[in-house]
Amino acid sequence: MIKISDLQAKDVVNVQDGQKLGQIHDVEIDLKMGQIKAIVVPAESKLFGLISGGKEWVIPWRQIVKIGTDVILVRLHSTTSPHEYYDNLSSTQPPFLPPSPED
Repeated sequence: MIKISDLQAKDVVNVQDGQKLGQIHDVEIDLKMGQIKAIVVPAESKLFGLISGGKEWVIPWRQIVKIGTDVILVRLHSTTSPHEYYDNLSSTQPPFLPPSPED
């Protein structure tokens, strides 16, 4: 089992270009289905990480490649900007949260 607070402590990295996107700020949950729909990562922040300009990466759960001990690897197109990415994906349902190796 993994807690949301554990996910928030991990860096999110795009495997397409190696870009560090940041850390998870929030998650979108489908309460009816009992599934995590997406993770939310604030876009590049300005002014010592205090201001992000309101933009964020909303990354569908199915785009997560691997959840490691220190990092979450995601697959995004490197030319895509925050907001555009989520809007351009199909609306298929994300999988359930996978069990951790400790289970």
